[in-house]
Amino acid sequence: MVAKQSSNIALVTGATGFIGSHLTHQLVELGWRVHIVIRPSSTLGHLQRLRDSIAIHTHDGTTEGLFAIVEAVRPTVVFHLASLCLAQHTPADILPMLESNISFATHLVEAMVAHQIYYLVNTGTSWQHYENKEYSPVCLYAATKEAFEAILQFYIETTPLQVITLKLFDTYGPNDPRENLFTLLEKTAKYSKQLAMSPGEQLIELVYVDDVVDAYIVAASRLQSKEVQGHEKYEVSTGSPLKLKEIVEVYEQETGRKVAIKWGGRPYRNREVMVPWNKGALLPGWKAKVGIREGIRRIQNSRQ
Repeated sequence: MVAKQSSNIALVTGATGFIGSHLTHQLVELGWRVHIVIRPSSTLGHLQRLRDSIAIHTHDGTTEGLFAIVEAVRPTVVFHLASLCLAQHTPADILPMLESNISFATHLVEAMVAHQIYYLVNTGTSWQHYENKEYSPVCLYAATKEAFEAILQFYIETTPLQVITLKLFDTYGPNDPRENLFTLLEKTAKYSKQLAMSPGEQLIELVYVDDVVDAYIVAASRLQSKEVQGHEKYEVSTGSPLKLKEIVEVYEQETGRKVAIKWGGRPYRNREVMVPWNKGALLPGWKAKVGIREGIRRIQNSRQ
């Protein structure tokens, strides 16, 4: 575990989200002075007990407002997790996605370099690499992540900005408010309803939230150690994906609950990821520690 570093100042975007809230808790635990950027409509949720330990900045949506926040905070490291993540989009989603994933992110970096803040931990997605290609977006969300990386290249070449992008896979853990596989299985088992799913042969890479948070902390330390030159990109994975059917079997074994599933009850999605991206490098000094069985047990224990 990284020693407490009270002189470090973190600015976290996306802090009210599932991963962002866990990261914020960990940064506070490690002694960082933590500032978060939220929207007027944001709710603090799992950050409620940290209200007296963090500084909260409400972004009014203007470039000037964001510049003022960065100038006031002058963070050691910026952790950028804010995004609009949609596996499938509608026409109405396009503008909000571009504003969140490209416009806001670009304004953030512009504000950073204007105030000589040069350490950024960025968040990408394995979905940028459909069928293990160097770049092939699974969905529009993944394309916006790639677009922001292309924008980052301009700042890297023209300023001292240094970036580590962590490309995430499916994440899970206790108190997850998102509609994901485990919340779906929980509801299905609880109400004894049959769930129509795909044939279930796709491999899924699941990473426990504590391991994901550790990757952000290690990335920040790597930036501060001045080992990074330009833009480094890493996958945050266990390296041991499981078939969807296998994950459900493990869930049933660890919870003692039977889940009624109709395999093949619905088709695979368009551009379904059958084999997760596995050609990325792992972040030096980081390794996933929590296996799927232990992760499910921790979720169950948190509910007792």
